[in-house]
Formats: sequence, C-alpha cells, structure tokens
Amino acid sequence: MSSPEDEKALIERAKEDKDAFGQLYELYVDRIYNYVYYRTGNVADAEDLTAKIFVRAMKHMPRYQDQGVPFSAWLYRIAHNLVANWHRDHSRRQIVALDDITHWHVGDESPEFATQLMEDKASLLSSIRRLPADRQELLILKFVERLSNAEIGDIMGRSEGAIKSLYHRTLLSLRDDLPERNGRPQSAEPVKTSLFQRPFSRRRPE
Repeated sequence: MSSPEDEKALIERAKEDKDAFGQLYELYVDRIYNYVYYRTGNVADAEDLTAKIFVRAMKHMPRYQDQGVPFSAWLYRIAHNLVANWHRDHSRRQIVALDDITHWHVGDESPEFATQLMEDKASLLSSIRRLPADRQELLILKFVERLSNAEIGDIMGRSEGAIKSLYHRTLLSLRDDLPERNGRPQSAEPVKTSLFQRPFSRRRPE
C-alpha cells in the first residue's frame, strides 16, 4: 500500500467488493495471525481463529466506520474478542507463545526490560506467564505488534492513560518478580521448534 489515502480508498471499495477485501486480507493476515498465535500458543487454533476473524470482518465490513485509528486496530479488536471468547469457552488461561520472544522489539522506553530480555530469557518468560491475561496481551501488542498506547487502548477497550498505567505496573511487577524467581531453582523450559510451517509468515524486526 503506497499511502494512507490508497488504503482508505481500498477500505471503501472493500465494503462492496470481495476482491478489494481480499487485498486487505493479504495486507493484514500475517499480523493478525501472529497476534492470535501469541495469544493461543499453537498453530491449529491460531489458524482456525484467524480464519474466523476475517470472516467476521468481511461480514461487518459494510458497517465499518473510520474512527481515527488505523484499520488494523479494528481487526485487532475483532481478534481480541474472538480470542477472549475462545479462552473462556475452553476454560484456558491465556499464555504467551515463548519460542519467539528473542524477536520481541523493545524500544528505548523500556531499558530494564530490554536488559532482562538479553540476560535471562528463561526467568523473564516464566514471570510473563505468571502475569494476568490482560498484561500478557499488553506485552504482545507492545513488543510484538509494536502498537502505540492509543492503538492498544482501542483494541482492549481502555483509555490511552489506562494502558500507559497498566504498562508501567506490568513492568514493575516483572521487575519485582524476577529477583524472587532468580533466587529459586528454575526448571528448564522445553525447547520448541518453529511453528510457522503453514501459509503464514513470521514478521521479523526490521
């Protein structure tokens, strides 16, 4: 997509034209799949849910209205709701898929988190998995999807200020939890092979 104006025109066409919606699908399917995979932890469920997300998006496309946030935020919000329903229906605790954490993008605003990510991934991963589901999702949206606080707030149904506060509380919680866990013997995490073997691609940091 060459410009935001081009994307807006494509979105308008997609309200009536399935081929145009197919172009939007190609633009966003890998990002949405990555998000769902990180929320579910396995390929089969991620593929199934990703398909359902785009079916729902196509169904509701004629009623889509630009609310001043990227189109992707609308797709993420659909994904957020479907994944939440999936976890509730299956009585599952939401988890982070751990094998790709080395590719998380941590900016300058989180130097302590970046340092811990480099120094002791096993302890950090264990601590992340102990977090409540909403904080795990926040980390995924922040460090995997690289979304802004405003975009994350739109997806999670919270204000930008609430997301900023939750983000800082999450980092403080991890900081406090890590020394405690580092003082106890840690069981080794099982090694996982690459799970992206189907028609989706893993996005790499630039």
